[in-house]
Amino acid sequence: MLRRVSLAMALVLLVTPVAHADNVRDSQREVIDTLRLSKAWQTSKGAGVIVAVLDSGVDPLHRDLSGSVTVGADFTKGANPPGVAPTRLHGTYMASLIAGHGHGQGNGDGIIGVAPRARILSVRVILEDEEPGFGEFNTARRYEDVVAKGIRYAVDQGAQVVNMSISKELATAREREAIRYAISKGVVLVAAAGNEGARKPEASGYAPYSYPAAFPGVVSVAATDRGLRRASFSNWNPSVLLAAPGVDILGAGPGNEYWVGKGTSQASALVSGVAALIKARHPRMSPALVAQAMTLSASRRPSGGYDTGTGFGVVDAAGALAEAARLAGHTHTARGKDAHDPDRPLGEAAAPVQVIHRDQRRIIVYGSIAAAAALAAFTAVLVLTALVKRTRRADNPQDA
Repeated sequence: MLRRVSLAMALVLLVTPVAHADNVRDSQREVIDTLRLSKAWQTSKGAGVIVAVLDSGVDPLHRDLSGSVTVGADFTKGANPPGVAPTRLHGTYMASLIAGHGHGQGNGDGIIGVAPRARILSVRVILEDEEPGFGEFNTARRYEDVVAKGIRYAVDQGAQVVNMSISKELATAREREAIRYAISKGVVLVAAAGNEGARKPEASGYAPYSYPAAFPGVVSVAATDRGLRRASFSNWNPSVLLAAPGVDILGAGPGNEYWVGKGTSQASALVSGVAALIKARHPRMSPALVAQAMTLSASRRPSGGYDTGTGFGVVDAAGALAEAARLAGHTHTARGKDAHDPDRPLGEAAAPVQVIHRDQRRIIVYGSIAAAAALAAFTAVLVLTALVKRTRRADNPQDA
């Protein structure tokens, strides 16, 4: 079976019963501290930002997400048999890590996301493995470009950040075009680096490249273990830009449940939340500068500054906001009276190039004459050289 799209996550435990939800926040403390979210929230909580979650769908009724989810387009229609409802586990999980707002008194219970005041746009572009239409979805040609369609849809619906906790082995031209379109609109794209890092390296010498994470312009996120080292399953290759916690991560599931799992999916969602915090504070900041703010401020920076396992280090929300504030006055386009408008050609319009047609027979004749003249000149030099040597011998009495 051709597996076109997969979820970059593994679920390992269902937390039940729901009555234990008041313990969930305590279980998140490690991630909250690693990302320095308490300090970051003093500056931004993501208000006014729409984060599109391109995934398996989001449960808008989960109490930790209620009121924050807009259910958008479903690009998987027709894959499942009629009447089969989507599972929406993976998508709900990712959405909660990005923008969960908790519940209860002071919203102190349940999942708190990185950007709790951001809004989620759910765009369904994948089926869960357990859904009956999974095989059809991964083999039918009509679903080949659902990710590209989802990106364009999210951008047109006003998303400022797009999270893609999904993994594909092969890229398509339409995906590349959709990513270019999103970046041109100022949208930050974040994707999971993939979970094949424990496999034997490929011919490139690295773990497999995963798409859309490996596209230029996309923030490719690796996963770290609880010691903030690269998780054994996390892909390692030069596409990796950043890392975030990806082991034993607690999140919400449909029906007010809570799940814990591991994967670069979770890491990607956490970084998308940080991007939302920055966008809320600096809505006009370009995707490149948002990425730069996150990479320059990363913690656990590798000794050489960068490595293929964790990129530039582990994302730090508070540090990224501080760096974004420093970068806010900069652009990638020069300004001022002497600056060149990048939408206009440089200099005056070039005149048409004049093409001169030459007589090939004349070229051959003249070339032959030139070659003969060169040969004659060379022969003359040799003759003169021989005559000079004879004259010198005649003038030297010792040669007699």
